[in-house]
Amino acid sequence: MSVAFILVSTVPGKEHEVYNKISKIRYVVEIHPLFGEYDLIVKIDAEDFTELGKIVIDQIRTIEGVIDTKTLTATKM
Repeated sequence: MSVAFILVSTVPGKEHEVYNKISKIRYVVEIHPLFGEYDLIVKIDAEDFTELGKIVIDQIRTIEGVIDTKTLTATKM
């Protein structure tokens, strides 16, 4: 499994709409609203890095109201 945290910036006023759409995406295991530079943090537990990339590019970045994303991939210690 590939775990990543996605920081999401949204258009002001679209935070709830984007939150609701992201929460329905397969492999999303957590989503939390934030204060500050980013509006949401999303935890994804995908099958592999290829699937992770598809989720971010094809499903999150295409949501109306998403301005920017930053993907932080996790590793095992």
